[in-house]
Amino acid sequence: MYDFILERPTSLDAAVALLSDEDAQALGGGQTLIPTLKQRLAQPGRLVSLTAIPGIRGICRAEDGALCIGGTTPHGEVATGATAYPALADLAGNIGDPAVRSRGTIGGSLANNDPSACYPAAALASGATIVTNDRQIAADDYFQGMFTTALEEGEIITEVRFPVPEVANYQKFEQPASRFALVGVFVAKYPDGVRVAVTGASEEGVFRWTEAEAALSANFTADALDGLSAPADGMIGDLHGTPAYRAHLIGVLTKRAVAAAS
Repeated sequence: MYDFILERPTSLDAAVALLSDEDAQALGGGQTLIPTLKQRLAQPGRLVSLTAIPGIRGICRAEDGALCIGGTTPHGEVATGATAYPALADLAGNIGDPAVRSRGTIGGSLANNDPSACYPAAALASGATIVTNDRQIAADDYFQGMFTTALEEGEIITEVRFPVPEVANYQKFEQPASRFALVGVFVAKYPDGVRVAVTGASEEGVFRWTEAEAALSANFTADALDGLSAPADGMIGDLHGTPAYRAHLIGVLTKRAVAAAS
């Protein structure tokens, strides 16, 4: 580690002002940022903690029935409090270990957009809206590649709004040491169709499997996926699995998610 200044503002305006410094970095739960600092992969001179800002932590239901989750809400609170969206609660309850779930936040995960993180799959499959201090961003526009999002410098995620589906399920084939998704598939069925989002597999980060969406929108059964396969081109290849292996897992996990949701 190295010397830095830690700020703990108590309002959004104060946090935004502090983050206007080009040497400043927002700090949520720190489950990604702190290890990055320890490895000196990032060396900001000022950390701006978001945990003392009122009104951006907690879970509620909006008038339209969407589930609204504050950006600084820890995974553990989502796991126990998102009862209106069981698939999302189950996903949160299987992130990392108890220590990670007590500190890591949904906003931090979505802002970092790790290619193997779980929340991006939930947000994209749900057609969620990412709310910041400045605007609202549809999930389809928010995720822009590995570790890349539509967030501007100094922009803070204050809330994530999840339309609650008729049924949904998340299946994760996890890397046993980190418990990140080697491949994760989130399937959500809405009155106007089915959305399928995949994390952990692609070099471009989280993505929608549109062929599966079309098949499942016509017939929401695992059998509807027979004959479909995700292409191996562009999939991650590493010591944990080849691109072809990850592509195969996408099909397997999607079928499992549909069967569990049904």
